[in-house]
Amino acid sequence: MSPDQFDAWLRDPDRRPLVMGVLNVTPDSFSDGGQFYGTDAAVARAEAMAAEGADWIDIGGESTRPGSRPVEPVEQIRRVVPVVKAIRGRGLNVILSIDTTRAAVASAVLAEGVSVINDISAGRDDPPVLQLAARTGCPIILMHMQGTPATMQVAPTYQDVTAEVGQFLQGRAQVAVAAGVARERVLLDPGIGFGKTVSHNLQLLRRLPELAGLGYPLVVGASRKGFIGKVLGQSDPERRVYGTAATVAWSVANGAAVVRVHDVEPMSQVVRIVRAIQHPPGD
Repeated sequence: MSPDQFDAWLRDPDRRPLVMGVLNVTPDSFSDGGQFYGTDAAVARAEAMAAEGADWIDIGGESTRPGSRPVEPVEQIRRVVPVVKAIRGRGLNVILSIDTTRAAVASAVLAEGVSVINDISAGRDDPPVLQLAARTGCPIILMHMQGTPATMQVAPTYQDVTAEVGQFLQGRAQVAVAAGVARERVLLDPGIGFGKTVSHNLQLLRRLPELAGLGYPLVVGASRKGFIGKVLGQSDPERRVYGTAATVAWSVANGAAVVRVHDVEPMSQVVRIVRAIQHPPGD
């Protein structure tokens, strides 16, 4: 999918908000325990998500769960390139993005048909990723995270989490544009669960319109996150579907352009109903 096609999808009121399905090609994901680690399993999951209503599939070869350690780019490439090739070979009508902070990984998969870079470090870990996005015209998601995946849940602290996250995202968007990325191809993600307590995550969701008001498409990924488990007393990520549905409905109603989810079929239904409430068919 070309950047122009991506732009059209992202701004189409009949499609927006888009549903992004998560595809972890890792042996140690927090949410699925490595179920899709391997090309055959990953491609089967991608096909299932497309059938369930995903507009977008986000492919990652490095777990970023709390306490995780970095995976070398060469290993990320080994994991994700065969999956991208195989998915593109199936002809699925979905956007593909790469969940990585490394320019080498992004470059390898952009050559195979990936359309978007999803960088949880917002271009800080490997600044050439911004030049890559600028050079190729590739949209990029810039996310807020306090600390690193290995340390982010060790006593995260803010004076005003929403204001600080907003200031950070605005600043990183300006850095990306200064590097040559087209402003309309910058998306922002508040980083729910990345260096935040339960209270921080709930406040970010409560004040989501402030972040949507920054003027960039907003990506929200609260799916199966630990704060949902703590609120509900549910330790199993796969049993946080209803809690996730509440965050998806809230996010859509409060300005999210994209919701990043694991349980694509039920969350696609949530999105469609909220969209219908906001914009009744025939209006």
